[in-house]
Amino acid sequence: MLVCATPIGNLGDVTLRVLDALREADIVACEDTRHTKVLLDRHGIAARLVSYHEHNERPRAAELVERIRTGAVVALVSDAGTPLISDPGFPLVRACLAAGLAVEALPGPSAVLSALVLSALPAERFRFVGFLPRKRAERERLLEHAEETLVAFESPRRLAATLEQLAERDPDRPLAVCRELTKLHEEVRRGSAAELAEHYRESAPRGEVVLVVGVVKASSNDPAPRADALAALRALVQAGARPRPAATVVSKLTGVAANDLYRQLTNDA
Repeated sequence: MLVCATPIGNLGDVTLRVLDALREADIVACEDTRHTKVLLDRHGIAARLVSYHEHNERPRAAELVERIRTGAVVALVSDAGTPLISDPGFPLVRACLAAGLAVEALPGPSAVLSALVLSALPAERFRFVGFLPRKRAERERLLEHAEETLVAFESPRRLAATLEQLAERDPDRPLAVCRELTKLHEEVRRGSAAELAEHYRESAPRGEVVLVVGVVKASSNDPAPRADALAALRALVQAGARPRPAATVVSKLTGVAANDLYRQLTNDA
């Protein structure tokens, strides 16, 4: 089976190797056959398309494995970027490997890497977390990650609220909002959390958004990561300590504000 990366916007970004694979494949498994047909028509490719999406991927994976067993070449694509990366494909890859069938990855465009490069934030170490959680407390745990640049997909409808959340915690935290990458209306806006929160409070974004979040800067008032302090508070409470006094103790030991710790603990409850 061939796992093929496809353009994230501009159809000219597809690789020659992927085009060859799509021409030669007996079956092209894709999220939306209409969407993939646009790419194939652009490059003059006629192929047999079958749907493979989040609602049918497990039963369809079994069907495709049987076809591959009989000698068929299957090319897997998603609507944009690389299959499996916040897109369908994982069950099919696992099923192929379990059946002793070869899996080959054909690399190509990536919204994650494009956004990381365009953000102008440190790229030596980064963490991709897929789509940000909808629940505020779950987002908080991810966004407080301080050791490396964080890359996430975000809904344009929730972007403003996420930026406000970041600005509340650290208004100077460096960010980049990358929108509609490689498309006609591509936009990359860089700045502090406070600056971007203010901008998108007034200007609702459209299209696909990748959010890149810089690390939390250490300061004399925050000698220990907030996440570690919160974990210590949870452990004390689980051991029987009262939340408010425990927050005060952890605050004295870590430098993280007791009110912030107590509020986060109650929000997570």
